[in-house]
Amino acid sequence: MFGYLTIYKPELKFKEFYKYKAYYCGLCRTLKEEYGFSGQMTLTYDMTFVIILLTSLYECGTTQSLHHCKMHPVKKIPMLQNEMTDYCAAMNMVLSYYHLLDDWKDEKSIPGLTGMKLLNKNVGKIIHTYKKKCGIIQDCLRRLSECEKQGVTDIDKVSGCFGDLMGELLVYKEDTWEPVLRRMGFFLGKFIYLLDAYDDLEKDIKKKNYNPLKPLYGEKDYEERCRELLLMMMAECSSEFEKLPCIQDEEILRNILYAGVWTKYNKIQKELNEGKEQNNGQQPI
Repeated sequence: MFGYLTIYKPELKFKEFYKYKAYYCGLCRTLKEEYGFSGQMTLTYDMTFVIILLTSLYECGTTQSLHHCKMHPVKKIPMLQNEMTDYCAAMNMVLSYYHLLDDWKDEKSIPGLTGMKLLNKNVGKIIHTYKKKCGIIQDCLRRLSECEKQGVTDIDKVSGCFGDLMGELLVYKEDTWEPVLRRMGFFLGKFIYLLDAYDDLEKDIKKKNYNPLKPLYGEKDYEERCRELLLMMMAECSSEFEKLPCIQDEEILRNILYAGVWTKYNKIQKELNEGKEQNNGQQPI
């Protein structure tokens, strides 16, 4: 995962921020309890969003507790945990393992190989528990890897692989909400993949790595086309979200979907504008 599904803190009330933080810390604790320190190291903001979404949709019972942690050794902090935390911790482990495996296969990354070995035992158990789901996720990543190796420039096709993965990730169980969650995840996944490609483009060009946006780069309307693509994906994702009866923590969820996901994009735009001003001999305001 990429860490793009986070909050936009300035627009959250204090009580909402602290509740979000409690879900995040609850995920951290679950990863440590279930999978040890190596599991805790895979913690992401993305899965915190999934926990809050599924908790709100299915209104499952949530336990609040107070604990110390390495980041807060003096004062105990609140943590929220439930069955969705367990599910998302497991999926977080699987995705982290596959990411490290990809790094090892593509770049012979020693950190990737080391990370794989640390996660291997626990991930084997998770794959056995979620055999069908993990098989689908692995197939999505396989198709994505093939597209990247073949240098596919069809943006819709390649981003759709990650979209399918996110769609599967959001589907907690087969019920009436499955189609909506799958479509929501599909467009959210495409947004994440495209934003990551947009963020990495200049680095990928320098390193001669694959990036589906390379053919567009340098064109006069490159920035506008990228922005339109991202807006389109999030518009579709948000449209599906609004079909769900999410009342609990709806303000946190909307904050992430309507503002938080744009944090990285806005930061990139700010850096680009500052660079242009400096190149023109002007001082940034």
